[in-house]
Amino acid sequence: MLNTRACHFLRSFRFLPPKEKMATSSHLNWLIVRDHNAFMLKQRNIPKPFSKEQNNLMNVSTFRYSGIVHPHTIGITPSVDKKGVIFAYKKAKKMYKPAESTGRITFKSGQKRTLKKVKNVIQSKKYRRDLQQAALKRVSAIYRSQKTKPAKKKGAAKKTE
Repeated sequence: MLNTRACHFLRSFRFLPPKEKMATSSHLNWLIVRDHNAFMLKQRNIPKPFSKEQNNLMNVSTFRYSGIVHPHTIGITPSVDKKGVIFAYKKAKKMYKPAESTGRITFKSGQKRTLKKVKNVIQSKKYRRDLQQAALKRVSAIYRSQKTKPAKKKGAAKKTE
């Protein structure tokens, strides 16, 4: 008799709502992570350390550009085939599911169109507008690096008498 009561008691917990996950503020996360994390590159005589983390547009370890602590982040990287860029963004609703938390959009349609599309995506998805200028600078720098440089022409050979 005791076993059946225990079973009914334990089955009743199945219908309770799951515990809500508490999110910490990005400021608190930054205070924890700012001095020591796996992505920092500290060197002597450099006042601000660099950062290798994803979705850090400027690769500088600061609160504003950090891709770890903010729920909304933007990252721009060159595409694998060296033609275009990959626009990566973090989804705030999927914060507790890391495999589903990032979205990617690939742009391969030339520099001017890509700049316009990136600007429209940032504005339409209501991402952080303070990162818009940095994102556009990063896109143009990547396209500049992907541009093929023309070969230098050799001058005419000098005549010797």
